[in-house]
Amino acid sequence: MADTAPLDERSDRDLLAQHCAGDPDAFGELFRRHKDRMWAVALRTCRDPELAADAVQDGFISAFRRADSFRGDSQVTTWLHRIVVNACLDRIRRIKPTSELPEYDLADRHDHHGSVDVRLDVQEALARIPEGQRMALTLVDMHGMSVAEAAEVLDVAEGTIKSRCARGRSALAELLRDKHGEGYPLPG
Repeated sequence: MADTAPLDERSDRDLLAQHCAGDPDAFGELFRRHKDRMWAVALRTCRDPELAADAVQDGFISAFRRADSFRGDSQVTTWLHRIVVNACLDRIRRIKPTSELPEYDLADRHDHHGSVDVRLDVQEALARIPEGQRMALTLVDMHGMSVAEAAEVLDVAEGTIKSRCARGRSALAELLRDKHGEGYPLPG
């Protein structure tokens, strides 16, 4: 028997199951619910809006086609994170790696609070650390995922996430200290 509750009241798991059973609207509701969060993940992962948009599209198409591969041993959002992060990594590997940041109008930068400079410095430093550390830090520190969730998304052990985060934070601190000295305000 089909669920008669409105789409926006159904759980993610129910929507995914209903999509697999042929409901033409169920996956659209999942997309509506999670597209912004997946966009944020992709943008922080790729650091390029165009690349991130392509990766989100790739990720949701993959999730749509492979919905029956969801085993139910995690949250649907964790499953979607993994698919989108993998789509990002696939896109990044296809292009020449770069650590350049987009151009910013310096006059405009000075009109903003100092946190803009801190954020730009952190983005620049993130671009210089190894991909595994960057991905772990992005998921745990920027997206607030638990170590267990990040481990599942990246398909590594929890200890690996802890280690990558610790090494990544240390590397970031060193890069920022090298640039600005000991008193540099690290975001927290």
